[in-house]
Amino acid sequence: MQQDKPLAGLRVVEHASGVAAAWAGRLFAAMGAEVIMAEPPALCPLRGEAPLFDDGGSALFAYVAADKRSVICDTGTPEGRGALSALLDTADIFIDDTPLAARAARGLDETAIAARHPGLVHLSVLPFGATGPKAGWTGQEINLIHSGGEGYLLPNGLSADMFPDRPPLRIAGHFAEMQGGATAALAALAALWSGEGQYVDASVQDANVAVGCFALQRYGDGSVEHRLTRSFRYGGVIECRDGHVELLMLEERQWQALVRLMDHPRWAMDEALDDPATRSARGDEINRNIRAWARHHAVDDLVSRAQELGVPMARYNTPEQILSGAHEMARGLFGAVTVPGTGEVLIQTAPFRFGDAPLDLCRAAPGPGADQALLPQIPAARRVTA
Repeated sequence: MQQDKPLAGLRVVEHASGVAAAWAGRLFAAMGAEVIMAEPPALCPLRGEAPLFDDGGSALFAYVAADKRSVICDTGTPEGRGALSALLDTADIFIDDTPLAARAARGLDETAIAARHPGLVHLSVLPFGATGPKAGWTGQEINLIHSGGEGYLLPNGLSADMFPDRPPLRIAGHFAEMQGGATAALAALAALWSGEGQYVDASVQDANVAVGCFALQRYGDGSVEHRLTRSFRYGGVIECRDGHVELLMLEERQWQALVRLMDHPRWAMDEALDDPATRSARGDEINRNIRAWARHHAVDDLVSRAQELGVPMARYNTPEQILSGAHEMARGLFGAVTVPGTGEVLIQTAPFRFGDAPLDLCRAAPGPGADQALLPQIPAARRVTA
């Protein structure tokens, strides 16, 4: 059974060169909107972005452009600007990440779009937003993960214990940009819900500052978190005999369940540890004992027993384990698409669902200009006025 998609019938035009804006478009497509990429003649830069398949095609592009359509539109020419404007006449949302300084010359600035398309939700997605002193700045993933604060806090936990002298890291992939894209998509949906045309200014940096809300919250008591001090007092990533698990301890009942899981070891029977504040103060000692115990157990056996007892523990998966995991398979998290030159690949259909049935994946990423017929052909008389 296929699940109904809430944005079916809506049209989104995506004019994107970066991951954040493209990911916003991908989320709209997953929710059922028709998403049309308006690519320049040189094509979307993400088509050449690593990681690459053996034939040189971009795996990243295959992911963020799945279920979309493609037209070629040169906004550097009057004809191209006119064609894009005619396409926007049919759209509900316009996503654009053109650098601020280049927008006016291409007819993509806020004022021009609002004048021509007053009912359109115009979603601007920029590294540091379209207003303020950093509006003209560019930024890549590594800049954004650190300017948002999260990079300063990585690695932490077991990784920081094992490698305390290593420098800060960024999260693998495009965490910061995808966080920005998700936030931008939600902001555009809020504007769409209002029923009025609006300009939505999304900052990828701002979206990532929100990820570190707990660190910001602790500024109030004078605490400044660092990757060597940022961790739960005990738990985190734990090494087992054949892999790793993640253990998250927040509640008293979870501590009591962990003690049962460990078969009531003598060190855990210390009456002083009945006090949560004492456990926090002795977190390093507790973790040393947990880690020594876990090294003698297999991951799958430990996770199975933990879940039966109510201990919040899960396997730290490899990519292969995610693709074949029982939970992921049961939820229908991945769909197969055929990528030209590569063959069938599995792609996450969506990071959400709206009912019992998983969302389906309808098509692979489009070839350049595969849907050119969707682009209105502008008569010569209109080109002059455009």
